[in-house]
Amino acid sequence: RDDRRSTSVRFASVVLILTCATNATAQDRMPPIPEEQMTGAQREAVEEFNRARNTTRGPFGPFVPLLRSPEMLSRARSVGDHVRFDTVLPPRLSEFVILITARHWTQQYEWVAHAAIAEQAGLSPAIIAAVADGRRPEPMADDEATVYDFCMELLRTQGVSDPTYARAVSLLEETGIIDTIGIVGYYSLLAMVMNTARTPLAEGVSPPLPAFPR
Repeated sequence: RDDRRSTSVRFASVVLILTCATNATAQDRMPPIPEEQMTGAQREAVEEFNRARNTTRGPFGPFVPLLRSPEMLSRARSVGDHVRFDTVLPPRLSEFVILITARHWTQQYEWVAHAAIAEQAGLSPAIIAAVADGRRPEPMADDEATVYDFCMELLRTQGVSDPTYARAVSLLEETGIIDTIGIVGYYSLLAMVMNTARTPLAEGVSPPLPAFPR
């Protein structure tokens, strides 16, 4: 697990540097807060963030708007440390859940940050493309189909039927069920934050996800 986390951190750092190095635009409702304008609590949250994520560059992506509530940032980051790196799901399935969630919310930043990580973790490019298009991927491995059906049913119906639950618990056990829900919930939180704040992509990066009809 430590090796998995170390590899994920290194790869995620490369992706996030490419996707997060962006200038605030007029559309960005909650751009980075200049250090000289931060409150004491915000500075403490940034220092804690840097220690926890082993970085010196401070909050990026969803954590930029979250810094408006430094306690929320710190608590969300703590949950994220678990659901991103330490769940019982293998990285291929964990990243699959993240992409399903990002697609549900049409969260461009989240998708850009995780699509490449998902492919590196072993998720088929065809599956990634199908999710981006809003299609059920075919074919999928049994574990992928189980996770896909569980997440899609939860997101679409706000619940999970007995047959879907039985398949998921036989694969993931109860711990994995809670971890999967935690991933969906955490990345839904980040998606809602960034959709509200209009967190921009890097300059020159086009939004990869088409909007769903409403």
